[in-house]
Amino acid sequence: MSVLQWIVLASAIGGLLSVVIAALFAWNARPSHIPVLISFAVGALLAAVFLEILPHAFSAGNNPRTIAATILFGILFFFVLEKLVLWRHCHEDHCDAHDPQLPQHDHGRSGMMIIIGDTVHNFVDGIVIAAAFVADVQVGVVTAIAIVTHEIPQEVGNFLVLLHSGFSRGRALALNAMSSLAMLAGGLLAYFSLQQMQQVIPLLLAFAAASMIYVAVADLIPGLHRRPEPAAGAQQVLLIAGGVTLVWGVGELLH
Repeated sequence: MSVLQWIVLASAIGGLLSVVIAALFAWNARPSHIPVLISFAVGALLAAVFLEILPHAFSAGNNPRTIAATILFGILFFFVLEKLVLWRHCHEDHCDAHDPQLPQHDHGRSGMMIIIGDTVHNFVDGIVIAAAFVADVQVGVVTAIAIVTHEIPQEVGNFLVLLHSGFSRGRALALNAMSSLAMLAGGLLAYFSLQQMQQVIPLLLAFAAASMIYVAVADLIPGLHRRPEPAAGAQQVLLIAGGVTLVWGVGELLH
């Protein structure tokens, strides 16, 4: 096969495969378990950001100040985006955002942001896959396998975030599958304009990291604090640690 065919095959199948495996893993989560399992998503999201995405962004040769400024811009951007979504769902004082005891989910706010961040991240993964295949087909195959393996724990976290955000299981799977197609788009674009895209990769990674940080810290963690009892707190800490450990373990195996 040609290099372009390898890129298309690896990007399309790789992205969808990671989503399907992650969905199968999270599919049996009961609605009553989502507030608890979301602790795992917090750990997985933050670990992916601080152990993998940001180290790669900072080591790519760009000015660290530029990367940091992009993260700051991303966090502020998602703050404004969430405000707009909140405003859309609120009608003066009759708004579930004004009462933390009422909502069981957030009407898609965190889910929408995580899909945006995941789409950017998948797009960058497609660029990385294309660059590897352009260098050498064998390197490309190994890189694609590594990316798919690494994506699975993150996609599990994304799937749980979407369920927590009020999406049905079918719609969560469809949105994750659509987001995974950004990997194919990134691979194709990188193949035809690889030199121009190299300088943009760290900034895209930083923006994706900002979305994950914001969702984990601003949307998910405050919800965990609504269960202050010691047993619930210990369970949340263990699940967060489990998410971190899973992402860290996958990263160690692939490095």
